[in-house]
Amino acid sequence: MNSITTRVRSRPYRAACLLAVGLVLATTSTATATASEPAAAHDPAASRLQRDTDAIHDAGAIGVTVRYTAPGTVRTTRSGEAEAHTGRPVPRDGHYRIGSTTKTFVATVTLQLVAEGRLRLDEPIETWLPGVVRGNGNDGRRITLRHLLQHTSGIPGYTALPSAVPALYSARGYRENRFRHYRPQDLVAAALTLPGRFEPGTAWAYSNTNYLLVGMIIDRVTGRSWGEEVRDRILRPLGLHDTRVPGDDPYLPQPHAQGGHTFAGDSRPTDTTVLNHTVADAAGAMYGTPSDIDRFFAALLSGRLLGPGELAEMRRTEPIPDEPGRGYGLGLESTELGCGGEYWHHGGNDLGFSSENGVTADGRRAVLVVRNGVDENDEAGGARQDAATRALIDHALCAPDPSRR
Repeated sequence: MNSITTRVRSRPYRAACLLAVGLVLATTSTATATASEPAAAHDPAASRLQRDTDAIHDAGAIGVTVRYTAPGTVRTTRSGEAEAHTGRPVPRDGHYRIGSTTKTFVATVTLQLVAEGRLRLDEPIETWLPGVVRGNGNDGRRITLRHLLQHTSGIPGYTALPSAVPALYSARGYRENRFRHYRPQDLVAAALTLPGRFEPGTAWAYSNTNYLLVGMIIDRVTGRSWGEEVRDRILRPLGLHDTRVPGDDPYLPQPHAQGGHTFAGDSRPTDTTVLNHTVADAAGAMYGTPSDIDRFFAALLSGRLLGPGELAEMRRTEPIPDEPGRGYGLGLESTELGCGGEYWHHGGNDLGFSSENGVTADGRRAVLVVRNGVDENDEAGGARQDAATRALIDHALCAPDPSRR
Protein backbone atom coordinates (compact mmCIF):
# COMPACT_ATOMS: atom_id res chain seq x y z
CA MET A 1 0.00 0.00 0.00
CA ASN A 2 1.21 3.52 -0.50
CA SER A 3 2.24 5.48 2.47
CA ILE A 4 -0.64 5.63 4.86
CA THR A 5 0.50 8.94 6.22
CA THR A 6 -0.94 10.27 2.99
CA ARG A 7 -3.47 7.45 2.99
CA VAL A 8 -1.17 5.07 1.22
CA ARG A 9 1.18 7.23 -0.79
CA SER A 10 4.08 5.16 -2.08
CA ARG A 11 7.72 6.17 -1.76
CA PRO A 12 10.00 7.28 1.03
CA TYR A 13 11.07 10.31 -0.82
CA ARG A 14 7.63 11.59 -0.74
CA ALA A 15 6.94 8.63 1.25
CA ALA A 16 8.18 5.62 -0.65
CA CYS A 17 7.97 2.90 -3.26
CA LEU A 18 9.97 -0.25 -2.93
CA LEU A 19 12.44 -1.74 -5.24
CA ALA A 20 15.42 -3.85 -4.55
CA VAL A 21 17.48 -5.71 -7.04
CA GLY A 22 20.51 -7.72 -6.22
CA LEU A 23 22.37 -10.68 -7.54
CA VAL A 24 21.38 -14.29 -7.13
CA LEU A 25 22.54 -14.67 -3.58
CA ALA A 26 23.21 -18.38 -3.82
CA THR A 27 26.30 -17.54 -5.87
CA THR A 28 27.71 -14.89 -3.52
CA SER A 29 29.66 -14.96 -0.32
CA THR A 30 28.27 -13.08 2.64
CA ALA A 31 29.76 -10.32 4.78
CA THR A 32 27.37 -9.02 7.45
CA ALA A 33 28.00 -5.86 9.45
CA THR A 34 25.90 -4.45 12.27
CA ALA A 35 26.48 -1.72 14.82
CA SER A 36 27.70 -4.24 17.37
CA GLU A 37 30.01 -6.20 15.08
CA PRO A 38 33.64 -5.41 14.29
CA ALA A 39 33.30 -5.95 10.51
CA ALA A 40 32.18 -2.36 9.95
CA ALA A 41 35.27 -0.99 11.66
CA HIS A 42 37.62 -2.74 9.20
CA ASP A 43 35.63 -2.13 6.00
CA PRO A 44 35.22 1.54 4.97
CA ALA A 45 32.20 0.79 2.79
CA ALA A 46 30.51 -1.12 5.61
CA SER A 47 31.34 1.71 8.01
CA ARG A 48 29.72 4.25 5.66
CA LEU A 49 26.65 2.03 5.33
CA GLN A 50 26.38 1.78 9.13
CA ARG A 51 26.76 5.54 9.57
CA ASP A 52 24.03 6.15 7.00
CA THR A 53 21.81 3.58 8.71
CA ASP A 54 22.33 5.32 12.04
CA ALA A 55 21.49 8.65 10.38
CA ILE A 56 18.04 7.35 9.44
CA HIS A 57 17.46 6.25 13.04
CA ASP A 58 18.74 9.58 14.33
CA ALA A 59 16.26 11.33 12.02
CA GLY A 60 13.40 9.68 13.92
CA ALA A 61 12.86 6.08 12.77
CA ILE A 62 12.32 3.70 15.67
CA GLY A 63 14.29 0.98 13.90
CA VAL A 64 16.10 0.57 10.59
CA THR A 65 17.31 -2.49 8.69
CA VAL A 66 19.44 -2.13 5.56
CA ARG A 67 20.43 -4.87 3.14
CA TYR A 68 23.14 -4.21 0.54
CA THR A 69 24.11 -6.67 -2.20
CA ALA A 70 26.92 -6.61 -4.75
CA PRO A 71 28.94 -9.32 -6.52
CA GLY A 72 30.45 -11.44 -3.76
CA THR A 73 29.02 -9.29 -0.98
CA VAL A 74 25.91 -9.12 1.17
CA ARG A 75 25.87 -6.61 4.04
CA THR A 76 23.20 -6.08 6.67
CA THR A 77 23.23 -3.05 8.96
CA ARG A 78 20.77 -2.22 11.73
CA SER A 79 20.04 0.68 14.02
CA GLY A 80 17.43 1.37 16.67
CA GLU A 81 14.81 -0.96 18.07
CA ALA A 82 12.20 -3.41 16.87
CA GLU A 83 9.86 -1.88 19.45
CA ALA A 84 10.31 1.50 21.09
CA HIS A 85 11.81 1.58 24.60
CA THR A 86 12.49 -2.16 24.74
CA GLY A 87 16.10 -2.38 23.59
CA ARG A 88 15.12 -5.27 21.32
CA PRO A 89 17.10 -4.94 18.07
CA VAL A 90 15.38 -5.06 14.71
CA PRO A 91 15.69 -8.51 13.12
CA ARG A 92 18.28 -9.02 10.39
CA ASP A 93 15.82 -10.41 7.86
CA GLY A 94 12.48 -9.84 9.53
CA HIS A 95 9.05 -9.92 7.97
CA TYR A 96 7.52 -6.56 7.12
CA ARG A 97 4.51 -5.31 5.20
CA ILE A 98 5.91 -4.38 1.80
CA GLY A 99 3.03 -2.03 0.96
CA SER A 100 3.17 -0.64 -2.56
CA THR A 101 6.02 -2.95 -3.56
CA THR A 102 3.08 -5.31 -4.12
CA LYS A 103 2.37 -3.27 -7.26
CA THR A 104 5.58 -4.51 -8.91
CA PHE A 105 4.50 -8.12 -8.37
CA VAL A 106 1.04 -7.37 -9.80
CA ALA A 107 2.48 -5.48 -12.77
CA THR A 108 4.83 -8.40 -13.48
CA VAL A 109 1.95 -10.89 -13.61
CA THR A 110 0.01 -8.48 -15.83
CA LEU A 111 2.89 -8.21 -18.30
CA GLN A 112 3.25 -12.00 -18.33
CA LEU A 113 -0.40 -12.18 -19.39
CA VAL A 114 0.32 -9.56 -22.06
CA ALA A 115 3.15 -11.75 -23.36
CA GLU A 116 0.73 -14.69 -23.48
CA GLY A 117 -1.71 -12.66 -25.58
CA ARG A 118 -4.40 -12.72 -22.88
CA LEU A 119 -4.21 -8.97 -22.18
CA ARG A 120 -3.33 -5.91 -24.24
CA LEU A 121 -1.81 -2.84 -22.65
CA ASP A 122 -3.61 -0.30 -24.81
CA GLU A 123 -7.08 -1.82 -24.81
CA PRO A 124 -9.81 -0.09 -22.76
CA ILE A 125 -10.45 -1.70 -19.40
CA GLU A 126 -14.14 -1.76 -20.33
CA THR A 127 -13.20 -4.89 -22.30
CA TRP A 128 -12.66 -6.86 -19.08
CA LEU A 129 -14.70 -4.85 -16.57
CA PRO A 130 -17.79 -3.70 -18.46
CA GLY A 131 -19.66 -0.94 -16.68
CA VAL A 132 -17.43 -1.03 -13.59
CA VAL A 133 -15.68 2.32 -14.08
CA ARG A 134 -18.41 4.87 -14.81
CA GLY A 135 -19.52 8.14 -13.29
CA ASN A 136 -18.18 11.50 -12.14
CA GLY A 137 -15.95 11.79 -15.19
CA ASN A 138 -14.48 8.30 -14.73
CA ASP A 139 -15.04 6.15 -17.81
CA GLY A 140 -13.49 2.72 -18.40
CA ARG A 141 -14.09 3.09 -22.13
CA ARG A 142 -11.38 5.77 -22.23
CA ILE A 143 -8.98 4.20 -19.72
CA THR A 144 -6.50 1.52 -20.79
CA LEU A 145 -4.61 -1.11 -18.86
CA ARG A 146 -1.43 0.92 -19.42
CA HIS A 147 -3.09 3.94 -17.81
CA LEU A 148 -3.84 1.89 -14.70
CA LEU A 149 -0.35 0.43 -14.41
CA GLN A 150 1.32 3.80 -14.92
CA HIS A 151 -1.05 5.94 -12.82
CA THR A 152 -2.15 8.05 -15.78
CA SER A 153 -5.81 7.03 -15.60
CA GLY A 154 -7.09 10.02 -13.64
CA ILE A 155 -9.10 7.69 -11.37
CA PRO A 156 -9.15 9.04 -7.78
CA GLY A 157 -7.69 7.09 -4.88
CA TYR A 158 -10.08 5.32 -2.51
CA THR A 159 -7.69 5.93 0.38
CA ALA A 160 -8.70 9.62 0.31
CA LEU A 161 -12.02 8.63 1.90
CA PRO A 162 -11.96 8.06 5.69
CA SER A 163 -15.43 6.56 5.50
CA ALA A 164 -14.15 3.85 3.14
CA VAL A 165 -11.02 2.91 5.11
CA PRO A 166 -11.39 4.12 8.72
CA ALA A 167 -8.56 1.87 9.93
CA LEU A 168 -6.09 4.14 8.14
CA TYR A 169 -7.22 7.38 9.73
CA SER A 170 -7.28 7.08 13.52
CA ALA A 171 -6.34 4.85 16.42
CA ARG A 172 -10.00 4.21 17.11
CA GLY A 173 -10.70 3.48 13.45
CA TYR A 174 -7.78 1.07 13.42
CA ARG A 175 -8.86 -0.77 16.56
CA GLU A 176 -12.46 -1.11 15.40
CA ASN A 177 -11.61 -2.19 11.83
CA ARG A 178 -8.26 -4.00 11.94
CA PHE A 179 -9.89 -7.40 11.34
CA ARG A 180 -12.39 -6.14 8.75
CA HIS A 181 -12.58 -7.79 5.35
CA TYR A 182 -12.75 -5.48 2.33
CA ARG A 183 -13.90 -6.32 -1.18
CA PRO A 184 -11.99 -4.54 -3.97
CA GLN A 185 -15.17 -3.79 -5.90
CA ASP A 186 -16.55 -1.92 -2.88
CA LEU A 187 -13.37 0.13 -2.53
CA VAL A 188 -13.45 0.94 -6.26
CA ALA A 189 -17.09 1.99 -5.98
CA ALA A 190 -16.16 4.31 -3.12
CA ALA A 191 -13.40 5.90 -5.19
CA LEU A 192 -15.78 6.52 -8.08
CA THR A 193 -17.95 8.74 -5.90
CA LEU A 194 -15.13 11.25 -6.40
CA PRO A 195 -14.64 13.15 -9.67
CA GLY A 196 -12.02 12.00 -12.16
CA ARG A 197 -8.80 13.95 -11.72
CA PHE A 198 -7.93 14.45 -15.39
CA GLU A 199 -8.52 13.03 -18.85
CA PRO A 200 -6.81 9.63 -19.11
CA GLY A 201 -3.29 9.80 -20.46
CA THR A 202 -2.89 13.57 -20.04
CA ALA A 203 -1.24 13.67 -16.59
CA TRP A 204 0.19 11.53 -13.79
CA ALA A 205 -1.21 11.03 -10.28
CA TYR A 206 -0.66 8.09 -7.94
CA SER A 207 -3.85 6.20 -7.13
CA ASN A 208 -4.18 2.87 -5.35
CA THR A 209 -7.53 2.37 -7.05
CA ASN A 210 -5.67 1.74 -10.30
CA TYR A 211 -4.13 -1.45 -8.95
CA LEU A 212 -7.35 -2.70 -7.38
CA LEU A 213 -8.72 -2.61 -10.91
CA VAL A 214 -5.66 -4.39 -12.29
CA GLY A 215 -6.19 -7.14 -9.71
CA MET A 216 -9.84 -7.42 -10.76
CA ILE A 217 -8.79 -7.71 -14.41
CA ILE A 218 -6.34 -10.52 -13.59
CA ASP A 219 -9.16 -12.33 -11.80
CA ARG A 220 -11.52 -11.86 -14.75
CA VAL A 221 -8.99 -13.04 -17.36
CA THR A 222 -7.50 -16.01 -15.50
CA GLY A 223 -10.43 -17.11 -13.36
CA ARG A 224 -8.11 -16.97 -10.34
CA SER A 225 -7.25 -14.22 -7.87
CA TRP A 226 -4.26 -11.95 -8.44
CA GLY A 227 -2.76 -13.42 -5.27
CA GLU A 228 -2.94 -16.96 -6.62
CA GLU A 229 -1.30 -15.81 -9.85
CA VAL A 230 1.49 -14.04 -7.95
CA ARG A 231 2.02 -17.14 -5.83
CA ASP A 232 2.18 -19.59 -8.73
CA ARG A 233 3.98 -17.40 -11.27
CA ILE A 234 6.52 -15.68 -8.99
CA LEU A 235 6.72 -16.80 -5.36
CA ARG A 236 6.88 -20.56 -5.84
CA PRO A 237 9.17 -20.60 -8.91
CA LEU A 238 11.65 -18.25 -7.20
CA GLY A 239 11.45 -20.00 -3.83
CA LEU A 240 10.27 -16.89 -1.99
CA HIS A 241 9.07 -18.84 1.02
CA ASP A 242 8.79 -15.83 3.35
CA THR A 243 6.67 -13.68 1.05
CA ARG A 244 2.88 -14.02 1.07
CA VAL A 245 -0.39 -12.60 -0.12
CA PRO A 246 -2.04 -13.04 3.30
CA GLY A 247 -5.72 -12.69 2.46
CA ASP A 248 -7.66 -12.22 5.69
CA ASP A 249 -4.79 -13.33 7.93
CA PRO A 250 -3.90 -10.14 9.84
CA TYR A 251 -0.71 -11.39 11.52
CA LEU A 252 2.94 -11.13 10.52
CA PRO A 253 5.11 -14.22 11.07
CA GLN A 254 8.04 -14.02 13.47
CA PRO A 255 10.53 -12.50 13.46
CA HIS A 256 9.27 -8.99 12.82
CA ALA A 257 9.51 -5.49 14.19
CA GLN A 258 6.50 -3.74 15.65
CA GLY A 259 4.51 -1.43 13.40
CA GLY A 260 4.19 1.65 15.59
CA HIS A 261 1.99 4.31 13.96
CA THR A 262 1.15 7.71 15.46
CA PHE A 263 -2.05 8.94 13.84
CA ALA A 264 -2.71 12.60 13.13
CA GLY A 265 -3.68 14.37 16.34
CA ASP A 266 -2.36 11.63 18.64
CA SER A 267 0.58 12.05 20.97
CA ARG A 268 1.42 8.36 21.33
CA PRO A 269 1.93 5.60 18.78
CA THR A 270 -0.53 2.76 18.27
CA ASP A 271 0.73 -0.78 17.70
CA THR A 272 -0.58 -1.39 14.19
CA THR A 273 1.28 -4.63 13.49
CA VAL A 274 -1.98 -6.60 13.21
CA LEU A 275 -4.13 -5.62 10.23
CA ASN A 276 -6.33 -7.39 7.68
CA HIS A 277 -4.69 -6.27 4.44
CA THR A 278 -7.63 -6.78 2.18
CA VAL A 279 -7.83 -3.02 2.82
CA ALA A 280 -4.95 -2.73 0.32
CA ASP A 281 -5.64 -5.71 -1.96
CA ALA A 282 -3.59 -5.58 -5.19
CA ALA A 283 -2.36 -2.08 -4.31
CA GLY A 284 -0.33 -3.24 -1.31
CA ALA A 285 -1.45 -6.31 0.63
CA MET A 286 1.72 -8.41 0.66
CA TYR A 287 4.39 -9.01 3.26
CA GLY A 288 7.91 -10.34 2.79
CA THR A 289 11.51 -10.20 4.00
CA PRO A 290 14.42 -8.13 2.65
CA SER A 291 16.17 -11.20 1.23
CA ASP A 292 13.04 -12.38 -0.59
CA ILE A 293 12.27 -8.97 -2.05
CA ASP A 294 15.89 -8.69 -3.18
CA ARG A 295 15.63 -12.02 -5.00
CA PHE A 296 12.39 -11.00 -6.68
CA PHE A 297 13.84 -7.82 -8.14
CA ALA A 298 17.03 -9.64 -9.15
CA ALA A 299 14.93 -12.09 -11.15
CA LEU A 300 12.77 -9.34 -12.62
CA LEU A 301 15.58 -7.05 -13.76
CA SER A 302 17.70 -9.93 -15.09
CA GLY A 303 14.91 -11.04 -17.41
CA ARG A 304 13.91 -14.24 -15.62
CA LEU A 305 10.27 -13.17 -15.20
CA LEU A 306 9.62 -11.06 -18.30
CA GLY A 307 10.80 -11.09 -21.88
CA PRO A 308 12.83 -8.18 -23.27
CA GLY A 309 9.78 -6.49 -24.79
CA GLU A 310 7.69 -6.62 -21.64
CA LEU A 311 10.60 -5.50 -19.44
CA ALA A 312 11.19 -2.57 -21.79
CA GLU A 313 7.52 -1.59 -21.45
CA MET A 314 7.84 -1.74 -17.66
CA ARG A 315 10.82 0.65 -17.85
CA ARG A 316 9.13 3.23 -20.08
CA THR A 317 8.55 6.00 -17.57
CA GLU A 318 6.38 9.07 -17.20
CA PRO A 319 7.88 12.00 -15.26
CA ILE A 320 6.64 12.29 -11.69
CA PRO A 321 5.36 15.86 -11.16
CA ASP A 322 7.39 18.07 -8.83
CA GLU A 323 10.09 15.41 -8.45
CA PRO A 324 12.86 16.15 -10.96
CA GLY A 325 14.88 13.15 -12.02
CA ARG A 326 12.19 10.64 -11.14
CA GLY A 327 9.85 8.66 -13.37
CA TYR A 328 7.18 5.96 -13.09
CA GLY A 329 6.93 3.05 -15.51
CA LEU A 330 4.56 0.10 -15.25
CA GLY A 331 4.82 -0.70 -11.55
CA LEU A 332 8.46 0.39 -11.44
CA GLU A 333 10.16 3.72 -10.72
CA SER A 334 13.44 5.29 -11.78
CA THR A 335 15.54 7.91 -9.97
CA GLU A 336 18.72 9.67 -11.05
CA LEU A 337 21.89 8.85 -9.15
CA GLY A 338 24.16 11.60 -7.87
CA CYS A 339 27.10 9.95 -9.66
CA GLY A 340 25.26 9.72 -12.97
CA GLY A 341 22.86 7.23 -14.44
CA GLU A 342 19.78 6.00 -12.63
CA TYR A 343 18.48 3.27 -10.41
CA TRP A 344 15.20 1.33 -10.38
CA HIS A 345 12.93 0.86 -7.39
CA HIS A 346 9.45 0.63 -5.93
CA GLY A 347 9.09 1.21 -2.22
CA GLY A 348 6.10 0.89 0.01
CA ASN A 349 4.62 2.34 3.17
CA ASP A 350 2.08 0.88 5.51
CA LEU A 351 0.70 1.53 8.98
CA GLY A 352 3.88 1.63 11.06
CA PHE A 353 6.28 0.51 8.30
CA SER A 354 8.14 2.24 5.49
CA SER A 355 10.53 0.78 2.92
CA GLU A 356 12.59 1.96 -0.03
CA ASN A 357 15.27 0.47 -2.20
CA GLY A 358 17.32 0.87 -5.33
CA VAL A 359 19.26 -1.13 -7.88
CA THR A 360 21.81 0.06 -10.39
CA ALA A 361 20.75 -0.04 -14.03
CA ASP A 362 23.14 -2.93 -14.73
CA GLY A 363 21.66 -4.93 -11.86
CA ARG A 364 25.03 -5.46 -10.16
CA ARG A 365 24.26 -3.73 -6.88
CA ALA A 366 21.17 -3.15 -4.79
CA VAL A 367 20.21 -1.69 -1.44
CA LEU A 368 17.00 -2.05 0.55
CA VAL A 369 15.91 0.03 3.57
CA VAL A 370 13.11 -0.94 5.98
CA ARG A 371 11.98 1.47 8.71
CA ASN A 372 9.51 0.84 11.52
CA GLY A 373 7.72 3.67 13.27
CA VAL A 374 5.64 6.34 11.50
CA ASP A 375 4.47 9.64 13.02
CA GLU A 376 1.89 11.51 10.94
CA ASN A 377 2.26 14.59 13.14
CA ASP A 378 5.96 15.08 12.42
CA GLU A 379 6.13 16.02 8.77
CA ALA A 380 9.58 17.57 9.17
CA GLY A 381 10.88 14.42 10.84
CA GLY A 382 9.45 12.28 8.07
CA ALA A 383 11.18 14.49 5.51
CA ARG A 384 14.49 14.09 7.35
CA GLN A 385 14.11 10.31 7.37
CA ASP A 386 13.29 10.34 3.66
CA ALA A 387 16.32 12.50 2.91
CA ALA A 388 18.58 10.25 4.97
CA THR A 389 17.18 7.19 3.18
CA ARG A 390 17.77 8.82 -0.18
CA ALA A 391 21.35 9.66 0.83
CA LEU A 392 22.03 6.10 1.96
CA ILE A 393 20.81 4.64 -1.33
CA ASP A 394 22.83 7.15 -3.37
CA HIS A 395 26.00 6.54 -1.33
CA ALA A 396 25.64 2.76 -1.53
CA LEU A 397 25.03 2.63 -5.27
CA CYS A 398 27.64 5.27 -6.15
CA ALA A 399 30.44 3.77 -4.04
CA PRO A 400 33.22 1.88 -5.87
CA ASP A 401 32.09 -1.59 -6.90
CA PRO A 402 33.60 -3.96 -4.30
CA SER A 403 34.17 -6.64 -6.96
CA ARG A 404 36.40 -4.30 -8.96
CA ARG A 405 38.76 -3.17 -6.24
